[in-house]
Order: sequence, then structure tokens, then C-alpha cells
Amino acid sequence: MTNREQDVSETGRTRRRRRTRQETEADLLDAARRLLARDGVLAGVNLREIATEAGVNHGQIYQYFGTRQALLRAAAADLVERQAADRDDHWDLPFAERRQAMFRHRLDEPELVQLEALLALDDDAGFSPFPRFAQTCQSLERDVSDGSLPKDADAVAAHVMTAAAQMGYIIFRQAYARDTGIPVEELDERASHAFARMVAGLATPSPEQGATECSRSGQGSSPG
Repeated sequence: MTNREQDVSETGRTRRRRRTRQETEADLLDAARRLLARDGVLAGVNLREIATEAGVNHGQIYQYFGTRQALLRAAAADLVERQAADRDDHWDLPFAERRQAMFRHRLDEPELVQLEALLALDDDAGFSPFPRFAQTCQSLERDVSDGSLPKDADAVAAHVMTAAAQMGYIIFRQAYARDTGIPVEELDERASHAFARMVAGLATPSPEQGATECSRSGQGSSPG
């Protein structure tokens, strides 16, 4: 029993107090992440197991979230918001530094990548891999205007493909380490260097003209 689930009566006896909705939602999100970390992405998560893990009534999950996908989306969004608070200056970095910083961040937070992978495998229409895409567009347009990306760069495609490379590596890194015989810590370091060279290549002008504006990506103003 957590501290917030306990209260002390006037007689000095400990009694269970009712959790607020905010506390219950937070416990459910924490439980979902713990089960995913324990059982892996392909095992998925079961709502009844999540309720049991969180110590709440099974019906409260449906009351608060409605579906398993909605709960997983909320868990992913909660992680993104917590991490964003620690990266207020992220959007001000040049393209190459920003993408390398995100790769390091994802190496440190594989749990978020697993949640996103599970939602993508579920073909969840409500899942957004770029929840702050409007802010991303602003940074990409600045990258092109200040020379962090070449004028002929397809900035949106560069963002998408570097994100795909990051997430793909995180998902498969343990298997890659087994097959190559390289310890995962060493492989992470070598992959980081390789990724940095890939990003540097994208920052180099090419002879082919590409789209540079987010408005040409067909994405509209969706967040990411």
C-alpha cells in the first residue's frame, strides 16, 4: 500500500483512504508501464492485469480510459510530457545536435519506444508518433533558413527517417547485440557514432532539389 493510500484516524489506527481520480489514473499508467517492461511488447498488456497491478477496480480502467489503446496512448503521452520538461532547450538545437540528442534520449528511455511500437502494431488510429509535430516543423524550417540543413533538403523526410532509424535500433538492439556478439553497451556507442555520421550526411547539400516546407508534407498542423 502506498503512502497516499493510507491515512491515520484520530485513534491512531491506519485506514485506507480513497484515491483521487488523478492518483488512480497515475497508478494505472505506472502499472501498464511496469507490465510492459516485465513481459515485453509482443505480450501486450491485459486490462485486468493492469487493474490488479495498480490495486484498483477493473471497471475503473474503462471508466477513465475506455480501451486498452487509450490507456497505452495516455501512458506514452505521460512519459513524453515528463521528459519534455527536462528538455526545454531541445527545440533550439541545430538539426544534427537535436537528432543525436534524441537518439541518446531514446537509448535511455526504451520504455517509451516499446509503448509506441505496441500502439503501432495495434494499428491504433489515435496513435501519433510525432505528438509535437507543429513545433518540429518550426525547428525544421529554422534549420533550413539558418543553414543547419541545406536549402535543398527534404527536412520532413530527414526527420521521419532519422526517427525510424532511432526507434528501429532501440527495438532490435538486444537482438542485434546477440547476433553480432557485441556487448549491448559497446554496440550502443558504435551505433551512436554511426548515427551521427548519417545525420551529418543529411546536413550536406545534395544536387537534387527536395521539399523543405512542412506545409508540403501533407501533415497539416498535427502535433509532433
